[in-house]
Amino acid sequence: MFDQEDGELNVVIGVLFGVIALVIALVIGLGTWKLRAADVPAPTAAAAGEFAEVAEVGEALVKFYFAVGEATLPADASPDIATIVVALDAAPEKKVLLSGFHDETGGAAVNAEVSKNRALAVREALVEAGVPAERVLLRRPAVTLGGGDAAEARRVEARVQ
Repeated sequence: MFDQEDGELNVVIGVLFGVIALVIALVIGLGTWKLRAADVPAPTAAAAGEFAEVAEVGEALVKFYFAVGEATLPADASPDIATIVVALDAAPEKKVLLSGFHDETGGAAVNAEVSKNRALAVREALVEAGVPAERVLLRRPAVTLGGGDAAEARRVEARVQ
C-alpha cells in the first residue's frame, strides 16, 4: 500500500519539478529576448541611399520639380532650400523628410533609381546649406504618380516633421 502511494508521490514531484523547470526556462528566455531587443539600435536618419520607414506628416513644405529622366536639382531651387533650412533652424528637434516621385515613363527599376537620385540631390543641397545629414531622412514614396499630371509626378517633396 505504501509502495503505491510512494510511486504516485514520485510522479507528482516529477511533474512539479518539470513545471518549475519550464517556468524557469521561460523566464530566462524572455529575459534574454528583452535584452537582445534592447541592444538593437533605434532607427536613425537613413544613410545616403537608404530609405527610412517614416510616415509623412502634414502637407509638403516645399516641392522640387524635375525634368523627365533628370535628377539634377533645378536652378531655381535655392529659395526652397533656404525655406527648409529656416524651418529646421526654428525647430531643432525636427527633421526633414524627403520623398522622391517619378512619372510613368520608363521602366520601374529606372524610375525607382531616378526618384532616389532626385531625393539624394535635394539631400546633398541641404547638407551643403548646413543641415546636418542626420536631420535629413529619405522615404520611399508610397504612390509614384502625382495626380495624373506627369510633370507633377516628377518631384521631391520635403516635409519638416
